[in-house]
Amino acid sequence: MSFSDAPWERVLDFWFAPGMAPRWFVKDAAFDAEVRERLGADYEAALEGRYERWAADSRGCVALCVLLDQVPRNLYRDDPRAFASDARALAVTRQALAEGLDRALGQAERAFLYMPLEHAEDLELQELCVRLMAELDEDPQWLDYARRHREVIARFGRFPHRNAVLGRASSEEEVAFLQQEGSSF
Repeated sequence: MSFSDAPWERVLDFWFAPGMAPRWFVKDAAFDAEVRERLGADYEAALEGRYERWAADSRGCVALCVLLDQVPRNLYRDDPRAFASDARALAVTRQALAEGLDRALGQAERAFLYMPLEHAEDLELQELCVRLMAELDEDPQWLDYARRHREVIARFGRFPHRNAVLGRASSEEEVAFLQQEGSSF
């Protein structure tokens, strides 16, 4: 199978298309709608486990992480479903790391493979993410964001900006933190 014939390439072709990077982490209803149109059915298929065989390929793993970690954040903003497949994405990342599949990838692809670690509310996984992102030198923001995520987990043990969406009570310290500029991701 050539790369262009691989089923995950349509996901990666969309996500990593020229000009997409500035759109990845910005709240934008138009981009969310485009993600829904282009990747919504693939997200559902991945969620149902129909793409599990993709995890045998390094680029397939990246596509799964995009679908299970990034896409729901676009499809379900301000809804608990935005985080519903995080554990599945994290399992893909852990498997890929155990098999060394990340080493065959470009840096942006590796960053998205590592992203489920960055989204985990677990300090050990955050530390691992920072170590992995430190190896990526094409974009210093990858490491900066990994460090910022780790700092929040080290301080609170969770991401306070998720509390309202997930129905969790916020501590006074978390409320004060959330009032600071740049406190949420």
